[in-house]
Amino acid sequence: MASMFALLFHSDLTFDVVQDDEERSVNVPREGAPSIAFLSTCFLLFGTGFWFADVMADSIVAEKAKLEPEATRGHLQSTCYACRFFGLMIAAPFSSVIYSVWGPKYVIALMGVLPLVMLPLIVMFWETKNAYVKPTREQCAEIWGAVCSRSVWQPMGFVYLYNLMQVGNAAWREFLKSVLGFTANQLNALLIAAYVLLYLGIIAYKNYFISWSWRSVYIWTTFINGFFSMLQVLLINGYTFGISPFWFALGDDAFADFISGIQFLPTTIMMVQLCPAGSEGASYAMFTTVNNSALTLSSALSTMLLGIWDVSKETMVGGDLSGMTKLTILTTFIQVAALAFVGLLPRYKEDMMNLASQAGGVSKFGGFVFLSITFLSVAYAIVVGILNIVSPDGWESRENVILSATPVTRLVHQFNSNAKPGRTDM
Repeated sequence: MASMFALLFHSDLTFDVVQDDEERSVNVPREGAPSIAFLSTCFLLFGTGFWFADVMADSIVAEKAKLEPEATRGHLQSTCYACRFFGLMIAAPFSSVIYSVWGPKYVIALMGVLPLVMLPLIVMFWETKNAYVKPTREQCAEIWGAVCSRSVWQPMGFVYLYNLMQVGNAAWREFLKSVLGFTANQLNALLIAAYVLLYLGIIAYKNYFISWSWRSVYIWTTFINGFFSMLQVLLINGYTFGISPFWFALGDDAFADFISGIQFLPTTIMMVQLCPAGSEGASYAMFTTVNNSALTLSSALSTMLLGIWDVSKETMVGGDLSGMTKLTILTTFIQVAALAFVGLLPRYKEDMMNLASQAGGVSKFGGFVFLSITFLSVAYAIVVGILNIVSPDGWESRENVILSATPVTRLVHQFNSNAKPGRTDM
């Protein structure tokens, strides 16, 4: 909160509207605009505080969810996440309108003021005073014992591999802007529609698919997601069946987010069941970190794939979209190929718990590999984040940074125990 006020009062967040070479209106920051380092640092501090609160909230939900009777298992998490994504769905159009009409200054101001509204609600928060808290060493020992269990590292291994392979077409946003001429408002409309359908996907899982096996949910949603991804090939080549490119892209991306909403909850429900009693906060945070670190690496892989074919802005504007088509087919194939590991995912909670009694039920090597991959992935994300702040143009080509850039809302969505598997870097 304080970081947003620092950004608000120590920089000029207004901009001038000018016409570019193609006679389109472009927002140009003024001389007092914040530097990349200052802006990134402010958002880092803001995000740190936000995620402290998020981990606390997840810990409470994880602790209470384990007390649910078997008949209603998963409903508490479904309700909590439905409320969270409902707020995201409502905030997205409002923030877009505020930005379009008054600029980023008022968006930043709201980000600093709105958290204050929650402070009076703290008095309504009931908690046990002076409750016993296990020592850090004991909690770490419990987590180590948990990750050595096959019922933990096998399903979480699937989650990691699956999310790692959800690579998107990092040039997609540039294609929409430069080739199809989508305006900023149209791109925001795609994002808003995505949030709406994501919320509806959460509701659909809660009410209709919660009794399905986890494996069935992943199989069907992955194939449907692959179908919608291949529709992008039609859009690239101009086959939209008389539908305007905007509405075609809207339907494609929006319904894919609906599928992602259905796919999201089984993972979080499974993670709660893996948490050892008394260490729900730390263990759940670690499991979601596995999920999110894989998505971070997936984004990096998306950027690396840009070098296989020429998908630069100049090439696409010049009419050569062959590289774009090939890249879309490749990323779709990789996403669907993640189902090769679906055998690692248990069908139900009972199957997951039975893994501990099977061959290799307890493996220190499995736990070591699991934690090593987790920590290395987090270290990579930290290094990339620091390099983006310290030397945003010096360690990676400007073109790749521009093509793979994602809006803050998409980044928030990935870190939101989150993690919505994405097909394209919108």
